Amino acid sequence: MKDLTPNGIALRISFLMAAVLTLLVFVLDTYNGNSNLLILAVFPVSFIASYIGFRIAVERFIYKKIKVIYRTIHNLKLKKVDDSKEFSLAQIQTEVEDWDKLNKEEIGRLKGLESYRREYVGNLSHELKTPIFNIQGYLLTLLEGGLHDPNINVSYLEKASNSVDRMISLIENLDDISKLESGMIEMDIKKVDLVKLVKEVVGALEMQAQNNDVKLKFVDEPSKPVWVSIDESGINQVLVNLIVNSIKYGKEENGETLIKLFDMDENVLVEVADNGTGIAEHHLSRLFERFYRIDKSRARTSGGTGLGLSIVKHIIEAHNQTINVRSTPEVGSTFSFTLKKA
Repeated sequence: MKDLTPNGIALRISFLMAAVLTLLVFVLDTYNGNSNLLILAVFPVSFIASYIGFRIAVERFIYKKIKVIYRTIHNLKLKKVDDSKEFSLAQIQTEVEDWDKLNKEEIGRLKGLESYRREYVGNLSHELKTPIFNIQGYLLTLLEGGLHDPNINVSYLEKASNSVDRMISLIENLDDISKLESGMIEMDIKKVDLVKLVKEVVGALEMQAQNNDVKLKFVDEPSKPVWVSIDESGINQVLVNLIVNSIKYGKEENGETLIKLFDMDENVLVEVADNGTGIAEHHLSRLFERFYRIDKSRARTSGGTGLGLSIVKHIIEAHNQTINVRSTPEVGSTFSFTLKKA
């Protein structure tokens, strides 16, 4: 039976008792040869009386048992319960349903965190394993006689050194993310000319862009300073990471990376756009996660750690600003973030 509430139980028992009592009175009346019309009042009167009595009894019995569970739920929810306070069964039912919903949400969240933890540990292990095995291979070759071979000794030492540099870069990036998340890195916020900063970054990366056949351009460069309140080194790192990614993973021939500034009242919007292969929509929601890559094989040959965009996101959020990405396959990608005006 679905309706096992105190009301449902009392109705069923009351109906049964009223029916039995009415039938009994009718049989006795018939046996004695009487025909009293008052027998018609037996059923409703006995039903109402039984219902009231059983409803009170059942509710008190159930309430007494459930109140213990109710107190336990309150304790688990870290709420103080007043033992002298009375609660209705409807209130208890609401509390239990809310508690059940909260627990299901928490279980779902914990499962998501566990899945993320497994993926994170697996990715970190893979990222460290590659340079470690490379170093081991180069050193074993040198120890087995390659050290005295002028054709490979210097080359293998340089390759081992590059693998060490990759590991150091990975560890430093992880350390930066941990510090940003925990608030250990304090932003040195000061008034900075954003136009000057962008020009410096573009100038520093111009040679790398040319080597990759990418045209790097500061579009519609403002003729006067654009002052923003930022941590200069942090935003410099953001610009470098976004532009370098655009150069590495943009269009392989006749690529183009454009940097634009837009006035947004209290903020300045910065855009880094390219005409590369673009990013499929299902990747966009995870793009700023640690170690997340769209093309893992290509990223690895390009020397990336998979942490650049995660660092970018943390730096922007440390400025209480937001970063977004929009992209269309075979058209290009645009990363945009806001900075507060000084």
